[in-house]
Amino acid sequence: MELLHSGKVRDVYADGDDLILVASDRISVYDVVLPTPIPDKGRLLTALSLWWFEQLADLVPHHVLSSTDVPAEFAGRAIRCRRLEMVPVECVARGYLTGGGFAEYQRTGAVSGLELPRGLVEASILPEPIFTPSTKAPAGEHDEPISFAEVVDKVGAETAERLRQITIAVYCRGAELAADRGILVADTKIELGWTPDGTLVLADEVLTSDSSRFWPAESYQPGRAQFSFDKQYVRDWAASSGWDKRPPAPEVPADVVEATRARYVEVYETLTGNRWD
Repeated sequence: MELLHSGKVRDVYADGDDLILVASDRISVYDVVLPTPIPDKGRLLTALSLWWFEQLADLVPHHVLSSTDVPAEFAGRAIRCRRLEMVPVECVARGYLTGGGFAEYQRTGAVSGLELPRGLVEASILPEPIFTPSTKAPAGEHDEPISFAEVVDKVGAETAERLRQITIAVYCRGAELAADRGILVADTKIELGWTPDGTLVLADEVLTSDSSRFWPAESYQPGRAQFSFDKQYVRDWAASSGWDKRPPAPEVPADVVEATRARYVEVYETLTGNRWD
C-alpha cells in the first residue's frame, strides 16, 4: 500500500484500484490536531459510520466496499472504499443554532447568508433544517462559512442543489433515528464525491461524534450550552485553557481524555444498540 494522505484524523492509502481509509485516535479542534489521542476513537468512529451508512443506503449511496478486507494491523478502524473525485465543499446541515452558526447569527442575524428569525438564543431549534456549507481549508487553516451562491460558483447550480438536497436528507434521517433513541442531532457535516459515472456518493465519515453535535433530549434547554456526546467537550476545554488555537496545541489532561472517550462510547451504544467491547 502507498500512503496518499495523512489528515487531521484519517490516513488514506492506495491499494490497487481501491483506497484504504484508516481512522486514527487523533483528535482535532479548531482545525489543529491535539498531541494527545483519545483511546479507541478511530474504532468508534469507524463502527458508527458503518452503522449509519447502512441506515442511509436508500437515500444516498456510499463509498464503502468492505469493512473486513483491510490490512490486519488496521482491523476495526479501516474501510476499503471506492476512489472518488471529492466535492470541494464541506456540506453542513443545522437543525439547531449553536457553535459557529450561533456566533455568526449574533453578528449578522444570518448563517451562511440565510436570514433567520430574530430573538433566537443559543441552542434554539430552527424553523427547518438549513444548509450551511463551508470551505475545505488546506491543512493548518480554518474552514470558513460560505453562501449557497458561492457553492454554485464552485460546482455549478445543478450540483449545488444536489448537495443541499442530500445534506438535508441525511440530516433529517439521522435526526429522526437519533430522536427515537433520545438524542438530538444539532448539526452534522458530510462529505460527498463523484464516482467515475457521475454519481454523488457519501464519503469519509457520517453522523459521528467528530462530524456532528449530539445532545441528550432529556436535558435539552435552549438559552444555554448543552451537554454534548461529541468533541465539544474538548473544544470547551481548549477554549478555556488559554491556548491561542494555533499550533502547537497543548497536551489534553487525562480526565478530559477519559470523559471524551466515555461520551463517544455512550453515543455509539445509544444510537446503535450495540455494546462497545
